[in-house]
Parts: sequence; C-alpha cells; structure tokens
Amino acid sequence: MKPALGILVAFAVGFACRSFGIPSPAPPALTGALLVLAMTVGYRAADRAIATRAVHSHDCAGPTGQSAHRGDAP
Repeated sequence: MKPALGILVAFAVGFACRSFGIPSPAPPALTGALLVLAMTVGYRAADRAIATRAVHSHDCAGPTGQSAHRGDAP
C-alpha cells in the first residue's frame, strides 16, 4: 500500500509542479535520478548489513544497566 501511495504522491507533485510552472524538486536528467536511486539502495543495503553484523549485541546493557551476558554491573 505504501509504495502505491508514494508513487501516487510523486506523480501528483510532478503534475502540480508542471501545471503551475514551478521547478520540479527532482533531478531533471535520467543520470540524476539514477544517482538518487543508487544512493537510496546503497544506504538501505549498508543499514541492513550493519544491523545483521552486530556481534556484540549480547554485551549491551539494558534499562537496568546490567548486561545479559555478564551478571555484574558496569
């Protein structure tokens, strides 16, 4: 549902910008659009890779300040 709504809003903004003669907030060339797409995909891929490689998550302290791995307080 969200992707469809996002595409609908993007077309509505583009149509309004074209109708009223205001500059579009998007890159005017295909190269610019591909750059934005590449940056978005890279950001999402890096975020996912970093989140799955959290090797010290068992050492992180919770709300009490005590680690789940070790019983002693920091």
